[in-house]
Order: sequence, then C-alpha cells, then structure tokens
Amino acid sequence: MSSALEDPTLERNFKGHRDAITSLDFSPAGKQIATGSVDACVMVWNMKPQSRAHRFTGHTDTVTCVTFLRLPHLLASASRDKTVRLWVPSVKGESVLFRAHTGSVRSVCFSTDGQSLLTASDDQSIKLWSVHRQKIICTLREHNNWVRCARFSPDGQLMVSASDDRTVKLWDASSRQLIHTFCEPGGYSSYVDFHPSGTCIATASSDNTVRVWDIRTHTLLQHYQVHSAAVNALSFHPSGNHLLTASSDSTLKILDLLEGRLLYTLHGHQGSASCVSFSRSGDQFASAGSDQQVMVWRTNFDSVDYSRGLQQKRDRVHRRPSAQVSGAAGDPESRSGQKTEVSPLLGVSVERSVREPTPQQQQQMDADGVPEALTSTLQHIIGQLDVLTQTVAILEQRLTLTEDKLKECLETQRQAMTEH
Repeated sequence: MSSALEDPTLERNFKGHRDAITSLDFSPAGKQIATGSVDACVMVWNMKPQSRAHRFTGHTDTVTCVTFLRLPHLLASASRDKTVRLWVPSVKGESVLFRAHTGSVRSVCFSTDGQSLLTASDDQSIKLWSVHRQKIICTLREHNNWVRCARFSPDGQLMVSASDDRTVKLWDASSRQLIHTFCEPGGYSSYVDFHPSGTCIATASSDNTVRVWDIRTHTLLQHYQVHSAAVNALSFHPSGNHLLTASSDSTLKILDLLEGRLLYTLHGHQGSASCVSFSRSGDQFASAGSDQQVMVWRTNFDSVDYSRGLQQKRDRVHRRPSAQVSGAAGDPESRSGQKTEVSPLLGVSVERSVREPTPQQQQQMDADGVPEALTSTLQHIIGQLDVLTQTVAILEQRLTLTEDKLKECLETQRQAMTEH
C-alpha cells in the first residue's frame, strides 16, 4: 500500500467571535468544534452546513482553554476570571462553576476516563479535581512561575505541565509525585502534550522551537526550528506519525515525526495562529487565531498503519531530521523536482539542494530507499548523531545555569557598588 500523502485542503471557516480566539477542540464524534476567545465567550460550531453556532456566556474575562469530554457529553472551559466551567453543549448557557485558582486559569484537561480534571494557573499551581464531586483532590506546587499548560497521558497514569519557569514537569497521577523535570534551554513552553503512544511529549516554545522528549529515558529526541516566531500550540495526529503546530508567525506546520522533517507550511491566518487541533479520527484539523477565524482543514493523509511504519523506520537506515521547506499546501516543489531542505538537528539550519532520484536510480536502491552498501556506515553515523544530540542538550542546560549564575554575580556586584 502506498504511503504517499496528499496536500491538506481548507474546507471551510467560521467567524463569530468578537476578539482573538485562544483555544479550540473537536467533539469526540467530530461533529462540533468548541472555541474560547478573548471576548469571554465559548462558542460551539456545528459541522453540518447551515447549522447555527451556539454562544455560551458566563465567564467575565478571556476564555483561555476549552476541551470536550468523551462521555458524558461535557465541555470544560478555563478563564482569566480564575474559574472553570462545565457546560452541556446541547443545553445553551447552562454551566457548573468551579472557583478553581487564585490566578488566571490557563488550561483545563479531562482524564481519559472522565473522572478527573486537571487545571493549570498563573498562581503557579496545578490542581487535580474530581469531576463528579466537583472538589479538589490535590494541589501540586513545584513550579515557581505561571503554569501555562497541564495534560494527562493517554492512559491517565501520568501528567505533564509546562511553566514560564522554563521547565516541563512529569508527574505520577496516582501518587501525585514529581517524576522528572525537563529544562527548556531557550525559552518557556506555552503548550505541552503527550504522544498518542504515551512514550514521549512535545513542547511548543517561546524560542520558536518544537522539542520532542522521551519520557522513559528523559532525552531529547527531536528539535525543530521551523517557525520564525513563538510556537503557541501543537497537536499530534492520532496515528502518532505527524505533529501540527501553530505560531505567532501566522503559519501552521505539519511535521513528519517518523522522518523527522517538515512536510507542509500552511498559510491562511492573518496575524498570530494561536491554536490547532486534529479531530479524534485524524481526517480533519482546525486552526484559529487573532483574526477571529476558525479554519477547518481536510487532512488528506493516507491511512498508514503506525506500527508498520515504525517497524519500517527501525528496519531501514534513518535519514536524520531534516525539514522540507514548502510554500502553502499544494506547492509543487514539495512533491517533485528540486526542493530545499533545512536540517533542524540541534537547531542548526543547513540549506542544501536535493533532487528526486530518477527511476533508474530508484531501482538501484533497496525497498526502503537506501543502498545496501551504505547501511552499516549510515547506521554508525546515526549512532554518533544521537550521542551528539544528547551531549549538546546537556551542554545547553549547563550553559543556561552558568548564564543565570553570572547574572546573579553581576547583580550582587552592582548592588555592592551602589551601596558604597
């Protein structure tokens, strides 16, 4: 079966908010999209043509996050008004109020079983709630700055949080103990989420980068520098093969995680793109931002079995992470002929011109696209690159600590000179 991809296409757009859109989520069946906005409203859009949208009012400040629960049919929203609300989307305007935090609530997330709710706040805390009892189970306070995002793992056994303190923390959901702290060397992460397999996490960072971390070995797996401004949100395709990102540079990017490269750059939003989400089935995704528009896209990805694709990746020699720079979806340069590639490995951008192999050259390659004679040599190179990746990540962390210490020394010296 061919694993070729077709270009994503824009299907429709919705407009009804009176200010920038901050968050969106697909309903479990993919028939509705919920959005939150700076206008303090939650809106639920129906995918059926000519179906009207519902506007839910109740929050008194910016709605920062919206998320659907699978069963029963509930919608949660978080707000800068320090509250969380639970809505029944089919009953207009009815909600249950949680007075959740002493600061703005930045994110809200249901556990897979629907029993728990996870919130993150500017009060530097994360709170775990019982949905049915509507009471706090526990409060986690390991961060020392605003907590922008918190998510459950797919199996509900782990939690992850991202903060302006430039750390991402991994938690045990049962014991509520901190398992590991990932340090972001270049900026803070505004968004974090688990891969569908539950084995790694991806972070969207203010330093314009996307990082993928292995939560078992606590190592950096991939580092993408494909945006020219802060990355605001991301979403994994349900297959686990692709990652969708939204940035203040107004673009969306689709990354191929198996190949470690950029597949598409999508243009359409005017101004910052603030949120993205794949539907549960993966056949659609939606994006929104400061232009107050919700754009719904047809993914058009072939149904490639993820486990088989992963096995093919193990069996063949990997082509190390490289990002294909394309124009808008449908750019012919992205499909054939000459194309430009940029390597995001370790954040180093190296432009090189790559031409597609001729049919005769392709026949000389093995089934996985790599000449047999180069297998052992390339495997050795890949092993060395993995070591180099981990080494540089460690050096980046040490450099950050050194810079912070130097700033402290200079500040102490300045204060001493001022006093004298």
